[in-house]
Amino acid sequence: MSISVAGWRGSIVLRGGWQSVAYDDTFGSVTDTHRDITDHYRSGTVETDPNPLYAFFATRLKRLRTSKGWSQEALGKRMGYSGEMVGKVEGRTNDPSPKFADALDLVFPELGGMFAALVEQAEDWQFQRWVDAEQSAAVIRWWQPLSVPGLLQTEPYIRAVHEAWQAVDGVAVIDADVAARLERQSILERPLPPSLQVVLDESVLYRNIGGAKVMHDQLLHLAEMSERPRVSIQIVPADAGAHVGLLGAFAIASFADDQPDTIYMESPDRGATTRNPGRVGRITVTFDVLRADALSARASRDRIREVAKDKWSND
Repeated sequence: MSISVAGWRGSIVLRGGWQSVAYDDTFGSVTDTHRDITDHYRSGTVETDPNPLYAFFATRLKRLRTSKGWSQEALGKRMGYSGEMVGKVEGRTNDPSPKFADALDLVFPELGGMFAALVEQAEDWQFQRWVDAEQSAAVIRWWQPLSVPGLLQTEPYIRAVHEAWQAVDGVAVIDADVAARLERQSILERPLPPSLQVVLDESVLYRNIGGAKVMHDQLLHLAEMSERPRVSIQIVPADAGAHVGLLGAFAIASFADDQPDTIYMESPDRGATTRNPGRVGRITVTFDVLRADALSARASRDRIREVAKDKWSND
């Protein structure tokens, strides 16, 4: 990930999530920000991995303030904030809000809007980290109790999901967003695609997203994809009752080299990623339990086709 802001002489390059953060600007060096991030990660004080862009924000803020000889209170007065709030952002107990970033950019206009750009990019960092993990994963395991996973969605299904979000964010369906999700699916067309292991709650097959035709075609697509040698789709039947996957969707990316697994957990707003060994271990066990509760791959394919015919076909 890189950030380029007009009028700001600098760049940020992120590689492998938190593991490498490089930057070049008027203040500081890569070593300090990298140490800040890794120490915060290893401290165990966060449930998900720390956002390196917020770490960069905090480091830049402190260096700029001290280079001017200002106290936290003095900078806060110039921004319209308390010195306590400046200290919380610098200490990374609070993430900076867009309004806070805008106020900083007014104090430091020579940076050309750097702080607002950082916050905007940081908000999408967790999901972008997951997309990067998808691209290099050797194995992807995915549990989904609510909808079809993005890698297996048809274009009309994707569009229907985006349309539903208009009620929340008011943003019209953007073709580029649909195209981006379809582009992610290209990993399954490689000569050696990742092994994709999907477990779905049976309710996914019955949830009306986009109408009968969209659902019919989507389920047939699932059945067809499940016939690929490196794709497995299993259904946890409704009569399984309470199970360990009811709290939400997640995905696990594993790699051919010695990189730790990356977990992505969905949420009503923005998802979160982690490589924390304890959380990875628990979620991996959760996936294994769900897979044990599921129908076999063959029986699941038959169930998918049966629902497509009986529930969604007009024939």
